[in-house]
Amino acid sequence: MPARTAADRGREVRLQLLSAAAELIAELGWNAVSTRILAERAGVTPGLVHYHFPSLQALLRDAALGMISDLLSATELIFEDARTLDAGVDLMLGSLDAYTGRDLTPLLFTETYLAATRDETLRIELIALVEEFRRKLAGWLGEHGANAPHDTASVLAAAINGVMLHRALNPELTSSAIAPVLRRLVFPGTATPFTAAPRSSCVTHSSTARPAATALERGP
Repeated sequence: MPARTAADRGREVRLQLLSAAAELIAELGWNAVSTRILAERAGVTPGLVHYHFPSLQALLRDAALGMISDLLSATELIFEDARTLDAGVDLMLGSLDAYTGRDLTPLLFTETYLAATRDETLRIELIALVEEFRRKLAGWLGEHGANAPHDTASVLAAAINGVMLHRALNPELTSSAIAPVLRRLVFPGTATPFTAAPRSSCVTHSSTARPAATALERGP
């Protein structure tokens, strides 16, 4: 076996740092990750953090965006396997059941979304990832006859992401529970016309009002 080169060792250290950063973002929260804690988790000296990355923040961005990119790429493979809308929706929803809401991925998403509200570079790069995924999803939906594919892709992606995050609060949000609702969104001819409630029945007390969607539900 050939001896490892300096470049090989450097790549290995970078991967160790990125993996450790992703874990710590989910475990401790974005702002609680320090250079010392990160180096200890990765099993390297603190100096190597700044040797391989311009800053701790840059390392955290790369780790989070890399994890999210990998997840979105894995989801895109569903489009290659699913030949019908029905099969595609089943596969996408079924993938949600792998998450409890308390595992690394949903927590990483939550922390990254929050960090993106304060870090413009992270926000721009995260939006680019999500927009590319929506574009591909819209293309697949359009090819298979979905209602308004571009709008449907935006809402479907947000809904699936939101369900993944909300599983921590409501474990009953399984694929079978949400499937009927999302199917009405995707399949042609299944939309239910909206009927406004009588004005007299509306809640008007501001103390009991609730926002229609949280910042996380709206996405970055």
